[in-house]
Amino acid sequence: MDYNEIIDKYYPADTLRRAIYLKHCEAVADLAVEIAERLALPLEISDVRGAAMLHDIGIWLTDARDIGCTGSLPYISHGIVGASLLRAEGAPEAWARVAERHTGAGITAAEVEAQKLPIPAADYMPETLLERLVCYADKFYSKSGDMARKPLDRVRRSMARISPDTLARFDRLHAEFSTENI
Repeated sequence: MDYNEIIDKYYPADTLRRAIYLKHCEAVADLAVEIAERLALPLEISDVRGAAMLHDIGIWLTDARDIGCTGSLPYISHGIVGASLLRAEGAPEAWARVAERHTGAGITAAEVEAQKLPIPAADYMPETLLERLVCYADKFYSKSGDMARKPLDRVRRSMARISPDTLARFDRLHAEFSTENI
C-alpha cells in the first residue's frame, strides 16, 4: 500500500495542515527507521515508514486550528478516528493499530475513565514492537513551534505532566529503544 495516496486524499496540497503533517510525520518516520536499523529490529522498514507516516492521519478531523485542522472532534481522539479511517482505506491493520495506540505513551481504560477523556473507555496501549517504536519516536517531535527534535529531558517533562504512569511507560520505551541513559 502506498501511504502517500492516503495522505494526498486527506491533506490537500498547499495547505498548512499538509505542511505540518508531512514535516512531523517525516521526522517521526526518519527517527523510527534510524532506530529500527541501528538496533536491527525484526521489522520491515517499509512497515516502519508507512505506519509512522500515517500515525497521525486522523488529526484533520479534530479541532486544532493552530495546525490547520478544522474538524469538530477533540484532539485526543485523532488516534482512534485515524485508525478507523485507515481500516476503511484498507491499510494494514498493523498501521491502524499504531495510529490507535501512539497517543501519550499509551492510555489505559482506567485513565480514560479517571480523567474523563472524550474517547471510548478502552486500553490504547502500544503492544507490538512496531506500535512501541512509532509511539516512542513520535514523542520527540511536536506539530507546533520550530518542530525540531526535542531533547530527552523535555520529552520526559512532557510525559511527567500527563502523569507519573505515563512517564514510567515512556521510560520503559526509552530503555527499549535508546542507548542513552536517562
